Amino acid sequence: MAITKVLVVDDSSADLLNLQQIIEGAGYKTVTARSGKEAVETARSQKPDVIFLDIIMDEMDGFEACRRLSKDESTKSIPVVFVTSKNQKADRVWAEMQGAKAFITKPYSQDAIIQQLSAM
Repeated sequence: MAITKVLVVDDSSADLLNLQQIIEGAGYKTVTARSGKEAVETARSQKPDVIFLDIIMDEMDGFEACRRLSKDESTKSIPVVFVTSKNQKADRVWAEMQGAKAFITKPYSQDAIIQQLSAM
């Protein structure tokens, strides 16, 4: 799958900007959202090729957003990669159960983000 557009979702301005800079620096276009609810809406309207999604957010967490995305006909084929500070085995298992394709733990490296994009 050729990736051109990436949806980056994080409620932290610093993390959002950092991910956006890494991804755009690697030659991809980004769109952003700051909550799970906004992520679902943006994914439906923008049709990104992949979603980098935080878990811990207000309004709707990343797990719920991923569940909704994976059940929606218009977004279920978009791969979701969690980028989170949650690092327990249970978090990884639960992420997979919600439909996530990959899991990157904060603090992450630029290489880990780009490597994940290349693997899609």
